[in-house]
Amino acid sequence: MKNKMFLFLGVIILLFAALAFVVQYQKKQAAEGNPYGKETLDSATIEQLDDPNYQNQILPDELQEKLENKEDVTVYFYSPRCEHCLRTTPVLVPMMEDYGIDMKKLNIWEFEEPWDTYNINGTPTLIHFENGEEVARIDGEQPVETWDTFIHENILDEE
Repeated sequence: MKNKMFLFLGVIILLFAALAFVVQYQKKQAAEGNPYGKETLDSATIEQLDDPNYQNQILPDELQEKLENKEDVTVYFYSPRCEHCLRTTPVLVPMMEDYGIDMKKLNIWEFEEPWDTYNINGTPTLIHFENGEEVARIDGEQPVETWDTFIHENILDEE
């Protein structure tokens, strides 16, 4: 009886170990060739890899280089686990595309340093930089009209 119990327990442990291996292997496979340049990615990020709304990623080093070169850039800081981002992204991305704005996206779930570097208080956050300096920012989930007004007044320079 005791031997059967140990055998049963051993099989269960073996199954859990195999499951853990398979999950890690799938994460690694999904992460290969990703725009984040990371070996492993969070499962929420993996789910968005083929989503058109989450293309045009920028890495923290690339953003820093653009700012040091005094370039203009508009960056959407988001988290794939943020419920507000999940509602905002499908509204904001097409809007920016309609206006012809090259909005870069920075996943701050995968890269934590931008929280401090750019004083991000929450997600989503949209920051527009001109000549390498921040000139406008909008935080949080907003109504469509607020995004539109922000874009016209701060990025398209229309009033």
